[in-house]
Amino acid sequence: MKSEVGLWIDHRQAVIVTLVDRAEEIERIISDIEKHVRYFGASHGSHDDTSEIRRDRQDRRFDGHLSRYYDEVIACIRDADAILIFGPGEAKGELQKQLEAQALGERIVGVETADNMTDGQIAAQVRRRFLE
Repeated sequence: MKSEVGLWIDHRQAVIVTLVDRAEEIERIISDIEKHVRYFGASHGSHDDTSEIRRDRQDRRFDGHLSRYYDEVIACIRDADAILIFGPGEAKGELQKQLEAQALGERIVGVETADNMTDGQIAAQVRRRFLE
């Protein structure tokens, strides 16, 4: 029984569409991560070591949260024979790297940029890719 998965992902949520023998299942994983802005370089004005330490700590916490989020997504798609990843930002590439690090990269059939989509649009794109 061949399992094909397509997922739309950003840093806040993943919508996973699984196709098995033409049956379709949709699952949503919410990251519960607050919007985060990474800080690069020195701040404007005076250099404040306390602020820089706080930003570094926030960045590490954000990265750790993202790693747990990607692990949760991977747990849902680990058994797929084929994986299509799409979404608007950096998350799709980050997930691809996580899959490759876990020796699942050969199952990825595509990584595509896509705007925000409804669940129905996501499911339709997955069906187009795998059923047509």
